[in-house]
Amino acid sequence: MKKMRIVLTGGAGFIGSHLTSFLLNEGHSVIVLDNFITGKRENIEPFFDKEEFDFIEQDVTKYIDIEGDVDYILHFASPASPIDYLKYPIQTMKVGALGTLNTLGLAKMKKAKFLLASTSEVYGDPKVHPQNEDYWGHVNPIGPRGVYDESKRYAEALTMAYHKFHLIDTRIIRIFNTFGPKMRPDDGRVIPTFVMQCLKGKSLTIFGSGKQTRSFCYISDLIDGIYRLMMKDYHFPVNLGNPKEISIENLAKSIANITGREVSIVYKGLPEDDPQCRKPDISKAKELLSWEPHVDLMKGLIETVEWFQSLHKEV
Repeated sequence: MKKMRIVLTGGAGFIGSHLTSFLLNEGHSVIVLDNFITGKRENIEPFFDKEEFDFIEQDVTKYIDIEGDVDYILHFASPASPIDYLKYPIQTMKVGALGTLNTLGLAKMKKAKFLLASTSEVYGDPKVHPQNEDYWGHVNPIGPRGVYDESKRYAEALTMAYHKFHLIDTRIIRIFNTFGPKMRPDDGRVIPTFVMQCLKGKSLTIFGSGKQTRSFCYISDLIDGIYRLMMKDYHFPVNLGNPKEISIENLAKSIANITGREVSIVYKGLPEDDPQCRKPDISKAKELLSWEPHVDLMKGLIETVEWFQSLHKEV
């Protein structure tokens, strides 16, 4: 396979740092752009001594200038958890709009392929279950989650416009809930929150009844799907996620069992526009990419808990 020179925005984040490691191991050259709003320097520090790795600290909503040829641009920069995009609403909108515009402009200038990391949040609080790529979604554009949902919907529209008008070779992935090592303890998403509450001996907080469902994909499965789509000549959105559902209540009990902690559960009101169910239809990924998740939820949770336990001992 041809060695590629790849620009990856948001490469110091959870998914971005795993993707960086994978691409380097595949023999590619990776240039990470990140401004550390939500990414962590320690996620990419292991790569600093690698000849094929470069890092540029940059806000991608500003003009991007990369010297030399570029084969592929992967746009992963964005706050991605509710706690982050509620803290940084304007930055979230700007990275979805201006960041996508700048990275697509770079792709046009360099004649590079382009992949947009979109999200299952484009489906909002879905009225269709499971969600397939033809579903247009049920999104509140002025609700608290709208800054993220609409920034990604805009980014998808802009990506397709550049593909159709400028003939940029584009890809779009819609990422469903993903978990694994390198998630931030203060990420605000449900798995790291439950794990850290267990490790600290605190009550587990469930918003709503706990009967709402999610599906969780382990990080290595997601990275495999991303790379398969990178190599495929397909320009419309593709769902990547694990279709096996679990209720939030059962997830809490599973994590408590893995940590071996006796914990109580506290129920609080459900946040506005919080989806009642989230499950990907991955028929397209199966057909197009010969891809489906292989890591069992419990196995992935055990590995994730062990990582957080090692982190917890250091703090």
